[in-house]
Parts: sequence; structure tokens; C-alpha cells
Amino acid sequence: MNLGLAGKRIVVTGASRGIGLGIAEGFHLEGCAVVSNARDKARLESSIANRGDWFGVSGDVTDPLKAYAVIQEAVDILGGLDVLVCNVGSGKSAAPGQESFTDWQKSLSLNLFSATNIVEAAIPELKKTNGVIVCISSICGSEVIPGAPVTYSAAKAALNAYIRGLALPLGAEGVRINGVAPGNIIFPGSVWDDKIKSNSIAVDQMLAEKVPLERLGSVSDVANLVLWLSSPLSGFITGSLHVCDGGQTRT
Repeated sequence: MNLGLAGKRIVVTGASRGIGLGIAEGFHLEGCAVVSNARDKARLESSIANRGDWFGVSGDVTDPLKAYAVIQEAVDILGGLDVLVCNVGSGKSAAPGQESFTDWQKSLSLNLFSATNIVEAAIPELKKTNGVIVCISSICGSEVIPGAPVTYSAAKAALNAYIRGLALPLGAEGVRINGVAPGNIIFPGSVWDDKIKSNSIAVDQMLAEKVPLERLGSVSDVANLVLWLSSPLSGFITGSLHVCDGGQTRT
């Protein structure tokens, strides 16, 4: 299927590994010019080595000033901006009921402010191109997932509210914003990669009991949805959250 993305200029945050790297690679394969962002400069440069029209800009987008600097450098490289994918986030936090102020601060910074900062910085450029924003959320932001950190779930719920609330003012400027809520996604070094190595039988049992498709999701499952939401094929969709979880959630 031709998604109509060839030649588009893309920024993907949190893109040196895992879901973010897969999303950036998907855009690159569609013929886009891509800027990947991550904090770890060495790992970022390694992830994009020897690839034409795929560049790296390091910087911590949980800091609003650095988020502005990332967008400015990306625009200088690309000559403009058509699509922004906000992928910075982490589900690692205190166990439910054991949260401290520091846990809340860190989780909100990684899972909410990383998106709001980079979106704020990118809006002037996206208005010029009738651009698209896709934020990577989580099924934990939509319903209670047993064992998931409350700080993470609350931060992702806030991100979902942000996506819905921002759709109206951005829509008036010709910019679309949507979210993708992945379920259990496996990739090298992921939580599920570790769980399979430590107890694959327990993972298989969980999948059989809780996930109708009875498998873990792949990076490409998420990336393909992000690409479609970024394309003209989804041109009448904004302010919505799209779940990619094999049927795990029920609400």
C-alpha cells in the first residue's frame, strides 16, 4: 500500500532503540527524511550509521529548552517538519502503593512532559505544513493493568487527555494529533524479553488468559499503525487513541 509519505520530513523522539527505532526505520523505508532523537548520543549515532536521509539529534526533551533546540536543529537539517512522533517514555517506577514524590516527578517528566515540550516546540513548524503529531501512550493509561506502576499509568492517562484536548485548537490550524496505546511489545532488551528469558511458561500462560491473539506484539505492529496515522490515508482522524494490544484491554 502506498501511504503517500515519500519525501515527508519526520522527527521521532526516543528513537535509538525499541519502538522508537522501529518507527523511525518504518518512515525511512517509506522514503522519508528522518531525524531520530535520543539522550544517549553514542547509541543514537550507532542506530542510524550508514543510512542516507536518516539523521540523529541528541538531547533530553524532558527539558523544554533542550526540546526547542532539538526541533530547531532538526528543522535546519530537514528544511521543515511534516510529522512529529513523541515516543519518549518509561514504565519503570515504584510498585503500586510505594510511590514517592521523586517517582511521580520522574514518571511525569518522561511520559508526559517529554511530549508536551516537544509538541510546543514543533507547533510553529507543523502549522506551516498541515502536519501530524502521533504520541505513543500505553494501555495502562486507559484502564488498570494489574502490577503496572501507578505513576506510569497516571502519566499516560494525562497524555491521553492532552491528545484529546489539543486536537481542537490544533485542528483549527490544520494540524492533526493522535495517540497509539501499545500493549505488551517485545524487542531486544525490553521488559518482555527479560520475562521470557526468566519464565517463558508464565508469559505463555498470561497470553493465553489475557490476550485474545495469544501473542506479544512486535515493534512493527506499532510502527505500521503510527505510519498510517501519519499518512494522508487517515486525514479525517484527530484527537483519538488507537489501541495495539492483541485485544487485551476490554474498555
